[in-house]
Order: sequence, then C-alpha cells, then structure tokens
Amino acid sequence: MFTKILIANRGEIACRVIKTARKMGILTVAVYSDADADSLHVNMADEAIYLGPSPSRESYLLSEKVIEAAKRTGAQAIHPGYGFLSENADFCRRCSDENIVFIGPPVAAIEAMGSKSAAKNIMEKANVPLVPGYHGDDQSMAIIKKAADDMGYPVLLKATAGGGGKGMRQVWSEAEFSEGFAAAKREAMSSFGDDRMLVEKYLTQPRHVEIQVFCDNHQHAVYLFERDCSVQRRHQKVIEEAPAFKMSEKLRKAMGESAIKSAQAIGYQGAGTVEFLLDVDGSFYFMEMNTRLQVEHPVTEMISGQDLVEWQLRVAAGEVLPKTQAQLVINGHSFEARIYAEDPNNDFLPATGTLDFLQPPAESAHVRVDTGVRQGDEVSVFYDPMIAKLIVWDENREKALQRLTKALSEYRIKGVTTNIDFLYNLATSKPFINEEIDTSFIEKYDSEIFHDNKQALADELPMAALYLVLALAEQAKQKAATTTDPFSPWNNTSAWRSNEAHNHQVVLAHNDIEYPITVEQKRQGNRSYYLISVAGRTVDCQGRIAGDTLHVSIDGYRSQATIAHNIASSGDQISLYRQNGVFNFIHIKPDCGDNNADDNHGGLLAPMNGTMVSVLVKAGDSVTKNQPLMIMEAMKMEHTIRAPEDGTIDTLFYAEGDMVDGGSELLAFTPQES
Repeated sequence: MFTKILIANRGEIACRVIKTARKMGILTVAVYSDADADSLHVNMADEAIYLGPSPSRESYLLSEKVIEAAKRTGAQAIHPGYGFLSENADFCRRCSDENIVFIGPPVAAIEAMGSKSAAKNIMEKANVPLVPGYHGDDQSMAIIKKAADDMGYPVLLKATAGGGGKGMRQVWSEAEFSEGFAAAKREAMSSFGDDRMLVEKYLTQPRHVEIQVFCDNHQHAVYLFERDCSVQRRHQKVIEEAPAFKMSEKLRKAMGESAIKSAQAIGYQGAGTVEFLLDVDGSFYFMEMNTRLQVEHPVTEMISGQDLVEWQLRVAAGEVLPKTQAQLVINGHSFEARIYAEDPNNDFLPATGTLDFLQPPAESAHVRVDTGVRQGDEVSVFYDPMIAKLIVWDENREKALQRLTKALSEYRIKGVTTNIDFLYNLATSKPFINEEIDTSFIEKYDSEIFHDNKQALADELPMAALYLVLALAEQAKQKAATTTDPFSPWNNTSAWRSNEAHNHQVVLAHNDIEYPITVEQKRQGNRSYYLISVAGRTVDCQGRIAGDTLHVSIDGYRSQATIAHNIASSGDQISLYRQNGVFNFIHIKPDCGDNNADDNHGGLLAPMNGTMVSVLVKAGDSVTKNQPLMIMEAMKMEHTIRAPEDGTIDTLFYAEGDMVDGGSELLAFTPQES
C-alpha cells in the first residue's frame, strides 16, 4: 500500500479523499491555487504545493506542475478526484512515464470512453443497447442537423469529450438548432478544449440511472448497484438516491451485468460509472461511462457499507477487490442533495460571496456532510459553486426522505444565495414523494417546486425584534464595562423617557414589506418581560441569547431559533433559522439623508460575477426583444444577456475576455419609443 499520495483536486473532493487516506494511515499532499491558499483541503493535508493563479487552466489543469509536485514531495501515487484531470488520458500517461501510480483506470480505458462517439461505437460492438443518434467524424453543422431532422425533434446535442452537463443542449425544433449548436460547441471548447459534437434522440420521459462498477487487476469485476439521478437542472444532478425506486431485481441484474460488460469491453480497472437512460417501458440505453468516481458516490457507500475511495486505493495498489458480487448487499435507502451557491429563482445562476454564517446539520449514522468550506470562506467565481453534499440514510425510502427534509431545514447558510429552500420544496413535493420522477421533473412540476414558503411571521417578527433589543442591551453592557463610569445613564438601554413608557421603536423589513414594531420593557415583581406590538397584535415575550441561539417565550410558548446577524450598509440583516424554514429580515435604520438610490440609466446589469465570453453586438446596433447581446460565463456555466425590449445599443462597457463584477453595468441601452 502507498505511504503518501497527492490529490490533484480541490474543495470537498480533496477533503473526501484525505479522510479515507488518513483512516488508512496514508500521508496526503494537497495542491492549491491563489484562491485556495487558506482552504480547508490545504489545511487538512499533511503537505501542500502551490500551483499558480486562481483560474483552473493556470493551476489545477497544469498536469506538468501536478506531476512535479508529486515528485518533489515523494508521493507514490496521484488521486485525481472526480474533475479536472481525472479523465485526462495524457495526464495518466505522464504519470506512468514518471513511475507515479495514477489512481484510476488505464490510459486505453480513458481514451476509449473519452469520446462519447467512440464510446458508443465500442458499446455497439459489445451489444450494449444505445440511444438512436449520430456520432460520426463529419462535424459539419449541416450533417449533424440533417441527422437531427431525420430523427425528429426534440434532440440532444452533446460534446463528445463532455461530462457534467457541459457542452449539452436540448433542441426542441429545427428553428432552435443553429443557436443551440453554436452554444454547445462554444461551451465544449471552453470546458474541454474540444468542440466536437454528437446528437441523439431526446427521450421525453426517461430516468437517469447509473451503475457503479469496480474492476481490479486480477480479472474481477462487480457492480455496487444503482443510483437514480433523474432530478437535474442544466443537465447537472440535484438530488440523487440509491437504490433506484421501482427497480426490480431482474432489471437491476440486467443493468448491472450490462455495465460490467461495458467496463470489460475496454479493459477497465478501478472505479467507474456507467450511465443509462431507463425508459418507461423498462428498456435501457447506454449513455456514457465516466472513468472516475462520481460526485454522488456517497449514496452508494451508505447503502453498501463500503468506502469506495478505499477500494480505489487498494485496487491501484494491486490488491484484489474487497468484496465479491455475492457478498455485496443493499441495506436501506440513501439520498444526496447538492448544496449550491446559486439562485434557483433566477435560472440557477451561480452566486458568489462570503459564507458569513455556516451551520450544517449535526452528523450522525443517518446524516453525513461532505464539504470543502468553512464559515468565513469565499465562494469564488473561479470554481464550481457547490458548498457541500448532504447525504442521509435510513432503512427505507420514506424514512430516508424524512431525514433529508429535516436535515435541509437545519442547514443554515448566510452570505450567499443558496438552493436550500428549492431543495426542501422539491423533496417535500408530492410528485417526488410519490416517485413520479423523470429527467424533466423540475420543469414538469415547476409550480409545485418554485413557490415561496408561506411565512405568516406571527412569532418570527416578535422574535427578531426581541433579538435586536437583547443584542443592543448586551452591546451596551459590554461597552459600559470598559468605561470609567459604568453606571452612567448614557449606558442605559431601557428606552427610559420621562413620564412615558419605556418603548423601543423598531422597523423590520421582510420580502420588501416594512413592519413598524414597538417593544415596551416591563417589570412585575421579579419578572422582567417585553410587550411587543406588531401588525395589530401584542404579545408577552421573554428571552435570552446563548451563542448564536435565541431562546424565547411568546405568550407562554417556548421555542428557539438560530440567529445569523450581519451588519450591512442597507441595514442589519437578521436571519432566523427555525424548523419551518429561514426567515430573513432587514433592520431598517433611520434615514439620515445618505441613502442614494442607484440608477443605471437604462443599462443592463451583470447578473453575476464572471467572464465576458462573447459580445454579439456593437454600439449603434438596433436590437429586438430577447435578442442575445452578450454571453457571460461563471463557475462553468454560461448565461446569455438578452435585450429586454426593442431598442438601441448606446455604449458597450466590456469586451470579450474581461472579468465582470456582478451588478456592473454591461452596456447602455435606449428602449425604442412606442
């Protein structure tokens, strides 16, 4: 077994590998860029080597620097994680040339599956069922479009070197083909340096079911059952589960054996994932094989009781697979929800910012959190916006789903927009509970998922107001303790007024609605309490702050909330995290005349931090409503800026290749007069 390995990845991926290596007594070497100099994975590793600037193409994707880091530190093997160089055949070959073990499949297997077109040709010869499509060498748009026209729409354009939903577009009609083809090629070139495409018939009600396979160097191969990954957005998975629902033993065996046949057809070794489309009639079709461990591998670990990273290390070291097929059994049910910094209500645009407050649910035998960030870390524009993976397990699907929704309600993040509310809505929706799931689930049940959780605020408004008063009193107490006269009336926060009630006047805003609140401090004997009046209702409140938890009694009903308090120019931002969701308030302070409203004078603003990929217009151009104007890219995703209405482009403020801050004015635009 190895004594030291280098992990050629970052974030939660690197942290995940380090945990298993540490358990096995193996030393680890991390690599990092400027953006990751103080990251969690660097601090967890035994050693770390700097690679270069923040963009991955200038650091993590530089194979020669990664190999040099391994040689410098004496690492005997490199674990590529599941991204960056993990499916790079040239990198694998270079490792071999330097007598460094690549913890993954051999070069030939990576090359065979590296092209989706070539992979489908191999699978066709191995009698693995395929989706109808064109995966030929002629890459002219005319030829590929003709194949699409002949198959009939909808079709799916896919980068032959792709993965993770990059370089992929659904095309629903002939009129959409040209724009979809250009966008897919552009994204493929940006992500993989290869813009070759294939086109397949798009099945309208399929499920995405993948099989985890493992092969050793001694002619042994097993499948560790299946995962259902049908719930996706932008062709990227959102919630995965294992085992797949409504899966008969006969179908599981057929798909598992087909997956092993796929792996054996290319002389596979190590961990691999064979992805299939499962149609409503029970027929299944090979999509692709990922020659690496998958992001969603924890659900397989939870139901099988196996550590798949440990399996990888043992196979790479020449050992026999730890289990035979007969020894592998399914135990219970598991879900994984991907916690992203993104805005589901704005087309899942990635978000950036600082994790001002981060409190995941408590881990246990039922709840696992795989992450690579800590409170105070920054979610940057340079990498994938995933914050963590939340994994739950229980003895059946119903109980595991209850674990998932409870854990989501306890996941508390402030500082960046996240998809947690979206995930909660999705996981609690009736169609998801009732297993009415296919790959168009999110679009199909849009109205049931994209809704605001009804928040009556009956208790939450008084709680937020009480917190403010208690926090103010604590701040004054601490300040008084440092003054020469701690008993000065100027240190008093009782809202004392001569011949008047001791009232605090507070204004809290929630969802752009302002609520004036009166907090009156009262004392009756030894009892000190507050009467809080808001929206025509007065309640009797008592409370105390312990750390980041507010303990409160409202008219005799005791409860608590986790508090995240952030001071901003627009006002104190206060979030109350309760079992029924997160409640976000802004403490509106008196306007002293220095708040000036922004006016972009008809300009279009950047929806996110990112890079300007393409500018499609020039100053003076007349444009029509919804016409593409610019294309931005952030965190491996493209976003097209379109004209809000007919009008004229006055001035362009950014060129191709420029870095853009979210909220910046991109161009000056004059609407056409009616």
